[in-house]
Amino acid sequence: MNIVITLAGIAGIVTSFVLLNGFVQFSAKVLAATWFQRHASKITNIRQNATVVLLVACVVLCLLATGVNGLLIFQGKNVSVFYLNLLGSIPRQFWIQTAIAFLKCTSLLLLVKLSLPYLLKALDQACSLAQNSDQITANDESVQVFFRTLKKVSSNGIWLLALIFCANFLQTPIIIIKYLKISLKAYLAVSFGRLIIKLLSVLIDTLDALSLRYSSSDNILRHYERFRHLVPAFKKALEYILYVAIATLVIQDIDSIAWITSYSDEIIGIIGLYFLCGVFIEITNIVLEDLVLKTEHLTDLQRQRRLTVIPLVKSILKYLTYFTGGIITLNLVGINPAPILAGAGIVGLAVGFGAQNLINDIVCGFFILFENYYLVGDYIEAGKEEERVVEGEVEAIELRTTHIRHPEGQLQIIRNGEIGSIVNYSKQFAYAKVDVPVPDGFTLEQTYDLINQVGQQLHTECVDVLDATQIEGLENFEAANLIVRTMTQVKPGKHLYVQRLLRSQLKRAFDQKMKQTPIASLDA
Repeated sequence: MNIVITLAGIAGIVTSFVLLNGFVQFSAKVLAATWFQRHASKITNIRQNATVVLLVACVVLCLLATGVNGLLIFQGKNVSVFYLNLLGSIPRQFWIQTAIAFLKCTSLLLLVKLSLPYLLKALDQACSLAQNSDQITANDESVQVFFRTLKKVSSNGIWLLALIFCANFLQTPIIIIKYLKISLKAYLAVSFGRLIIKLLSVLIDTLDALSLRYSSSDNILRHYERFRHLVPAFKKALEYILYVAIATLVIQDIDSIAWITSYSDEIIGIIGLYFLCGVFIEITNIVLEDLVLKTEHLTDLQRQRRLTVIPLVKSILKYLTYFTGGIITLNLVGINPAPILAGAGIVGLAVGFGAQNLINDIVCGFFILFENYYLVGDYIEAGKEEERVVEGEVEAIELRTTHIRHPEGQLQIIRNGEIGSIVNYSKQFAYAKVDVPVPDGFTLEQTYDLINQVGQQLHTECVDVLDATQIEGLENFEAANLIVRTMTQVKPGKHLYVQRLLRSQLKRAFDQKMKQTPIASLDA
């Protein structure tokens, strides 16, 4: 009889394994075919691992039952009586509490399983309502990402919370419940932190679209386009601040590394300070341009000088802002910056002797501005004779370099210390030099008369011409290649434009003269 009971027990264990394994296989197939199709391969791996675990558990239980029952048979004891006495030694209250606990766990899990789809459906409807509540489409993607994250966080958070309640129902050891709560807290902190980041992204995108829609030249939003490139930096700053807050919330419950949280305020302060430095730089740029450049009753020379000084002031303010931010950062982390600054002064003095080019560039830039060699907007030629000469319109004068835009479009950047000799076409006046070849059939006197006529007409019609074209004389005396040089006084920087204009009008005048007068009469 004892052997029969032992075999029946082993058969029961094997049957339970087969049924439980079949349930796991069926559930995995349903999940892979419906909700988690994208993770079908992962579910297959989990199913295979679960089968191995169940098989090992089945073998261990069978061996344990065989060993215990064999020992009882060897001792001459009745197996059924032993198990009945064992079950009878357990208090009845334990079985009642265990049954109630399993009933509570089953009810709670069924409640979560049945109610969760309705919650997710309500979130989908809220997502559609949020997307259609305004006429802005720029934030639709952000809204969808926010609600997708909210659904995932809500689903996983509810299941984890249900697991903790089940552990309480089953009177699991306190240490397990504690770490389950820490895990839930960490997951919710990280997840809701990400959710807040998504929500802030939605709000920022919405405000961005509204600011662009309602900005105009007569309200304060006209400056928004200047600040718009700071929007990604603002998002990143908020994101990093939230990550630090989340890490602080999670780590403070872990005794071994809780000391790290004492630096959270300093880290958040540094992140905010870095972003505020960027905002301050943009505000100063706008103030400089609006208050300095938009002043009425400015002469062209005054405007040029201000255009020249503003980039230099911007550059200095940028360096000063970040330098001040660095000093404030040292104070935030509890480091006295005074010894560092004193040491930096000594090191800077030592480096200065080796950085002669840098000092030379800065000093030359200062004298260029102080002695008014050229300003932004001037057309110049610059460079040393033995090196390549650059020419074009000055776009910016900075601490170390000058930016010159070539007439063909390329930007030339030359160090202030390498400027060399300077030819400035934008001081008071310039000359447009044009060499005119004497056409076949024209005498020198006829050519002079035609040039004088065109020069007088150009002086009358073109406001950039200050005086009529002057004939300097013959530049080339070859019989078949007579060239007459002309000089026209023009406004500063307009010499290239007037040269092209004069050439085109001379060509038109010579062509018209040849049509009106036969070549034979010209020769006569």
